[in-house]
Amino acid sequence: MISIQTIKSSIDDLHAITRAEIAIYDLQGALQTSTTEVENPGPKVITDFVDSAADSQVKGDHHLFGIYDGEEKLYVLDSIGKEEGAYIYGRIAVSNIEHLVQAYKEKFDRGGFFQNLLMDNLLLVDIYNRAKKLHIDIQVPRVAMLVETAPDRNSLAGEVLAGMYTPQNGDYTTAGDENGIILIKRLEPDQGYDEVRHVADVIVDMMNSEAMMNVRVSYGTIVQELKDVSKSYKEAMMALEVGRIFYTESRVAAYNNLGIGRLIYQLPENLCEMYVEEIFGDESPVDFDEETINTVNTFFENSLNISETSRQLYVHRNTLVYRIEKLQKMTGLDIRVFEDALTLKIALMVGDYISYQRSR
Repeated sequence: MISIQTIKSSIDDLHAITRAEIAIYDLQGALQTSTTEVENPGPKVITDFVDSAADSQVKGDHHLFGIYDGEEKLYVLDSIGKEEGAYIYGRIAVSNIEHLVQAYKEKFDRGGFFQNLLMDNLLLVDIYNRAKKLHIDIQVPRVAMLVETAPDRNSLAGEVLAGMYTPQNGDYTTAGDENGIILIKRLEPDQGYDEVRHVADVIVDMMNSEAMMNVRVSYGTIVQELKDVSKSYKEAMMALEVGRIFYTESRVAAYNNLGIGRLIYQLPENLCEMYVEEIFGDESPVDFDEETINTVNTFFENSLNISETSRQLYVHRNTLVYRIEKLQKMTGLDIRVFEDALTLKIALMVGDYISYQRSR
């Protein structure tokens, strides 16, 4: 529901332009707000008007108008003055406030609509009917994006995001859980995942520069119909969690680019534990020291190139070879061999997944 403060701002603006004196009463005749100190016509005058079928009445210097939300009368507006201008200004004020009521209602209804759409709480026929009433296009490309924030910064992040992407451009934001905001981003027909990735990068940069927040952004696949937005949203949720487990160095996680992390995430935990035990035996990848983990990761990032890895680690080539051979004694895997390197890479990712599940 529109607030009295918003209504007061509207009539104050009109008063500043026209000098019209306006008051707003509830349906019981109690004054809610006014432009200046105005003469009260009395609660009975207001309630008599409310009980009548008329849309407007004149009682002396008081021009009374009903403010409606559809068929429901919300308030009574009193435009005060003997001249004809008082009637005209009253009509203008009523029209302005009723448009504000409708705009606020649509905003609230759209938020509820998208919440239910994302949670699969709507039948197909309801999706199309409500979308039509809320003036939401049905068949345009969209993608669901999640912006993960700290719980105490969620409100601020929502304000920044709503300022960046507005319903006027076909974009809608709604609250997710306490740690995140959901953005339903409209795309042009010729736009693809490169543009979506650019949007995600812009959000990360803007949140960092404008609100001093480090956020994570994920997104699902591009869908062509409104009814499929919930699918994109579920994919974005998975991408966010998979990125949190396996790709902690990246601030953006895309469902269509999760690689083997998505496969591991969907495996049963007991199967993962069997695999890790098969590779490491009594050893656990969690017990590896930081130097070993850093060496392995850098070696993988440089496509098993010993010279480039030693240069980046600022160690002698022989020192790197010693570390690799030490790891081979621990695990039985020589990561200079592609097959062994692949086995260890997967095993380390599976170990990360198990650790994450246990920490939850």
